[in-house]
Amino acid sequence: MTYLRNILITLFIGGLIPFANAQYTIRDPKAIPLHGEWSFCMDPMAVGETNKWYREDFPTGNLDKVTVPHCFSTDPRYQFYTGAVWYRRTFPWKPASGKRVLLHFDASYYETTVWVNGQKVGTHEGGYTPFHFDITPYLKADNNTLAVSVNNNTWRIGTIPGAKDNGQPNDPFPGWINYGGLIRPVYLTVEPEVYVENLKTDAVPDLAKNTATLKIKTRVRNSTAQAVTPKLAFRVMQNGKAIPLTWKQTAGTVGANQTAILEAETALKSADVKLWSIDQPNLYEVQVIAATDTVQTHIGIRKVEVRNAQLLLNGQPIKVAGGNRVVDYPGLGSLEPDWLVEKDMRLMKETGMELHRLTHYTPSETVYDWADRNGMLIIAEAGNWQLTPREMDNDTIRAKFRQQFREMAERDWNHPSVIAYSVGNEYLSEQPAGQRWTKDMIAYARELDPTRLYTFASMRLNTLPKKPEDEASQYCDFVSTNTYGNHLNVLKHIHSLYPDKPIFISEYGTRADGKDGEVGQVAHIEKFLADVRQLPYVVGASWWSFNDYLSRHNGTNPDGTRPWGLVRGDRSKRPLYKAHQTGMAPAILEKISWEPGPEGVHTLKLRVTARNDFPSYALKNYGIKTPVLTIPIPDLQPGQQADLKIPVRGFDKTLTVDIVKPTGFSILTQTFDLKNDTRTGN
Repeated sequence: MTYLRNILITLFIGGLIPFANAQYTIRDPKAIPLHGEWSFCMDPMAVGETNKWYREDFPTGNLDKVTVPHCFSTDPRYQFYTGAVWYRRTFPWKPASGKRVLLHFDASYYETTVWVNGQKVGTHEGGYTPFHFDITPYLKADNNTLAVSVNNNTWRIGTIPGAKDNGQPNDPFPGWINYGGLIRPVYLTVEPEVYVENLKTDAVPDLAKNTATLKIKTRVRNSTAQAVTPKLAFRVMQNGKAIPLTWKQTAGTVGANQTAILEAETALKSADVKLWSIDQPNLYEVQVIAATDTVQTHIGIRKVEVRNAQLLLNGQPIKVAGGNRVVDYPGLGSLEPDWLVEKDMRLMKETGMELHRLTHYTPSETVYDWADRNGMLIIAEAGNWQLTPREMDNDTIRAKFRQQFREMAERDWNHPSVIAYSVGNEYLSEQPAGQRWTKDMIAYARELDPTRLYTFASMRLNTLPKKPEDEASQYCDFVSTNTYGNHLNVLKHIHSLYPDKPIFISEYGTRADGKDGEVGQVAHIEKFLADVRQLPYVVGASWWSFNDYLSRHNGTNPDGTRPWGLVRGDRSKRPLYKAHQTGMAPAILEKISWEPGPEGVHTLKLRVTARNDFPSYALKNYGIKTPVLTIPIPDLQPGQQADLKIPVRGFDKTLTVDIVKPTGFSILTQTFDLKNDTRTGN
């Protein structure tokens, strides 16, 4: 269930307890967190279930104490451990009639089995997507025992992600660490017997009339023994103000112990429509009320489409840079407390990263909430990381992928920042199995969410194919290519195959420990931009990777690191960070003149030009910020320019200015020499 209200939960059952100086957003305002201290132990012989470690009277005196959310792989004692572990805690409960109690896991890596009061509740496979169980029948008055077994062994065939079945040395593992544990929030919710299980919104603007249609599909769960016909009510707010609307609803009956989808539709008039974009991230709050159950989510009204090899946002072409972010931080592993999400996303935004294929799996929803509020475009990707042809044709693996994709989509389909889904990364897309996978999985995904664009990240287009029908990108709305060199020729080749499809460079880059070191990274991006700016059909470029990370994949350094990042593991900036910010700014800033004035009041004349190559989009409500004031930049279409006079007081020899977005982010910093006619630095 997706909810709008971002509540930073530090309340635990039993009182106020500080949570290891970190906060994790739980989006459900009804959440009862199960954070804090749990008992923990390893199970290297996989004997826990046989020996009934889940039983209520199991002795816990010798078990470790850990704080959940928890990534056991970052503890030096368990750093190299792959296998089963156990978590245990108790919680008090007072049964209430007519209520259902759901136990939620925002994610647990990778295979999870749950017991309540010694009874097995259920299992789940998949390490990055949410799941829940109805534990009402298992609860009792007073203390309840919760036992959870988690296995992080994805180094075997059949898991997603998982090992390859090609028998090749040094190539069996995914490219990132299999960080294990209860890595995201665990909590309870108490629901009425008839409740809203999920809702999907579809806000479609009419760009010519500036009106919009809002459709809502509400999935209602009836846990009673009688069929019900629920009546739904709706409320839409913008900036805290309710918008008066008239709704058309389809009545429906929900059978006993069944779920059903109920649909509703309304129209928003022009005065009530404020479009969402990367520089104007306007959000609405939508509430759905079903008797005593109220759920809410936030939405944005925007239109994303591809046409004539261009990506259009609200009818306007947009070309922007981005980055791939590996969920990895020293001492945290794959944990994503709120402060880290804020730190990473702000660093990405301020270096010009606006359009991301973030990574090969589903990050915390807090990431997408941040992107919604601050304006980012995201291509969400699920699990197929270099699956082999035999694996892609395996019915069991296909079923697991569809499950994980569905869980991802159902969590994220109300986020305006999510503009597309990817069905995999770097598989053999020219082979029949790769073709079948792409066609079938996109078809499946479109049934779940027909409102998004679809793609996958191919590494086979650099030399192959000879004809468009020889490779699976034919089934995509836009081409995504992982290309690490020879960009000009490769991208021209791809365009010749798919002339009507925009090209998104889903990965490019070079490591900081290459033969030319960190200087080589800067030279690489400069050459890359010189190439890409010749190609009008390239709409995005996502550097691999934003941050350094740990891995056991082939090619990893002896210290376990893969130093691809603009920032190091601790988020300290490399020279590449500034080079990326300067190169990926949508505007160019030039000094025109310096005019000394009387009484120490001088004038610096600057010219602002909106880029018309890459990156490129319309600039609206931007400004130039000095240490003492901000001067508005006239709205500029790509290729347009404006001259601005900057008043300068005093006798400083230099002046540092920033180009600032309407959202407040500084995206370009330059220092100008006030005496000479040259710029002194970036």
